[in-house]
Amino acid sequence: MSEGGTRRRSAGLRRYLATAFLARLAEEGMAVAVVMLALHRTGSAAQGAFVLTAWMAPHVLAAPLVGAVVSRMRRPWLCYAGALGGFATAIAALAVITGRAPTPVTLTVALAGGGCGPVVSGGLSTLVAVLAPAGPARDRAYALDAAVYNAASVAGPAAVSVLAGLGSPGPSVLLLAGAAAGAAALVVTLPYGRTRPAAPAHPPATLRADLAAGLAVVRRTPELRAITAATCLAHIGIGALATTTVLLAQGRGQPDGGGILMTAFAAGALAGALAVGRWRPPVPVGHLAGIALSGTGLALAAAALVPAPAACAALFVLAGLFDGPLLTATLRIRADHAPAQLRAQVFTLGAGLKISAAACGAALVGPATALPTPLLLLGIAALQLAAALLHALARPRPPRGPGAPRAAARGSETAAP
Repeated sequence: MSEGGTRRRSAGLRRYLATAFLARLAEEGMAVAVVMLALHRTGSAAQGAFVLTAWMAPHVLAAPLVGAVVSRMRRPWLCYAGALGGFATAIAALAVITGRAPTPVTLTVALAGGGCGPVVSGGLSTLVAVLAPAGPARDRAYALDAAVYNAASVAGPAAVSVLAGLGSPGPSVLLLAGAAAGAAALVVTLPYGRTRPAAPAHPPATLRADLAAGLAVVRRTPELRAITAATCLAHIGIGALATTTVLLAQGRGQPDGGGILMTAFAAGALAGALAVGRWRPPVPVGHLAGIALSGTGLALAAAALVPAPAACAALFVLAGLFDGPLLTATLRIRADHAPAQLRAQVFTLGAGLKISAAACGAALVGPATALPTPLLLLGIAALQLAAALLHALARPRPPRGPGAPRAAARGSETAAP
């Protein structure tokens, strides 16, 4: 590639990372902001919990549809910009009506905004494969993308908490809407025309056929099926982690310690994703996913058994250090094994299933709060270890023997698409 083409790709990738950070900042901040806003205006967090559930619920249904629409559009930037604009509009509306308008109206707005969510949580990541060339540059780009996810998970709730502490939560929600609007403006500037992959020779005739093709490729491709099943199982536990952490800290005499532990986990995840991008560990990406799940589970299990606050916080940082590379590995596996024309469906479907699994975990932990909190955290750790085992059993084994090609012996996960 010419020097000018390389510079254009680098500039496009930088703009993409800025777009992704702003969009994910809004997404991550909403989980805290809407509950705080409902509590401030109504004296109860119940409506905030309902709104948050409505915000997450559409992901599993909207994700494959969003991916199919993006892959069929001649101008995909229209879909990205429209979805991010709808995302920003819904957040701004919720900033005004939460705790003031009738609950059905508020939930309807949340459902509409949540329907745009798959573009933020998975759809944007499909652009990395066409903004970065295959090989080490793409591996580093996916590590940076994962780092952006984790940076947003730290910065979003922190910004909301700081602004809410200075006044009311309303302005913090409007700030999140502004971040999403900024992402909608930036996404238009990305170089789609120069980097979009060629259309398939025989594209699906209808949108329904396109949806079926996206689901089929996840089901039939062993690497995609393995990572999707494993991350969904793990995210049932991750969805319950925030509530469990708050209860754990309260049970140990630290009413405000839950936020500290979750911040420690998020900061560790950011460091882990950045470390993978900087040093690129010499292991197949499938093995990296298994190591990440196992390390997260073992660290959380140790945190459940260690009562000392400092040691517990250190173990949450360690759990995050392992969790950060998992997202990098997941993004790389999706990019490597999804056909170019179905990549958007694979990314959005995988992200939608993970978010839905996390929502299930958040719902399941409610009735279980009567159990000892260390036992709940051990259950979350067990889900991470079970996910690691599931991934190891489900992913394909490379061929063995003297006749096997050297590339296969290294593992098919490292092959370029």
